[in-house]
Amino acid sequence: MTNTIIWTIAIITVLGVLLALVLFLVAKKFRVEEDPRIDEVEKVMPGANCGGCGFAGCRAFAEAAVKAPNLDDNYCPVGGNDVMAKVAAILGYEVKAKAPQVAVVRCNGTCEARPRLNEYDGFASCAVKAALYSGDTGCSYGCLGCGDCVAACSFGALSMDPATGLPVVDEEKCTACGACAKACPKRIIELRPKGPRGMREYVSCVNRDKGPVAKRACANACIGCGLCAKTCTHEAIVMEGNIAYIDPAKCKLCRECEAVCPTGAIHGVNFPKPLDKDAVKARIAERKKKAAEAAKEAAHE
Repeated sequence: MTNTIIWTIAIITVLGVLLALVLFLVAKKFRVEEDPRIDEVEKVMPGANCGGCGFAGCRAFAEAAVKAPNLDDNYCPVGGNDVMAKVAAILGYEVKAKAPQVAVVRCNGTCEARPRLNEYDGFASCAVKAALYSGDTGCSYGCLGCGDCVAACSFGALSMDPATGLPVVDEEKCTACGACAKACPKRIIELRPKGPRGMREYVSCVNRDKGPVAKRACANACIGCGLCAKTCTHEAIVMEGNIAYIDPAKCKLCRECEAVCPTGAIHGVNFPKPLDKDAVKARIAERKKKAAEAAKEAAHE
């Protein structure tokens, strides 16, 4: 009996040693050498692991950056240009500085402008709510108000305003990671350039219904009249599916579109002075008058 136990232990020990040796040799033969620069890049990353760069986390971003021939398609929105400069220095690449961005809520359907037609009594989730029906109001495009975007933000940059029922973005905390935009089932959150000194113009509506329908659903909706596009002299506004869109790359922040919008769907942010609509409209009228006179004189020549 004793010999049997001894032989059993010996055989198991020998098998263990042999298997360990096999595993060692296999691991050594098929070992994948990892570029040490991956660790260096990961160290300079913010460590947020938010996925805003399009990768699963900072480690995955570092691996992709090291393997890429350049950094044109890799950018960390949380770390911004400072972090990307460090990454470029490690990898010996050049990187172009990008304009800082911020999340913008493109819905102005406040509780007053967009009255409720029914009450939702289910699980408090925009995703669940959107899967069940179009929403509590007549606008099937607007904010659902459950705060999925707030829950998705890892930086505490969003909060729900109880007075309006809409999310509010804290620009100082927003890193433009895009998590809120991905979490919104209605796609009302957009990442836009902050603009010079934080000033920017945007259309705070995504309702694609025709004017009368959109207006009945929300008093603040874009009605697709196109007046803003006709007024803009910089070709910064296009009409797409009954909705106006302002191209931030072309916008000169003249605020003329904001002044002529009949529903207040166009918002100007962080301007030093309040908008004087009468003065802007007078300026537009004077420009049109001079243009008409010039055309008239040209016709007589």
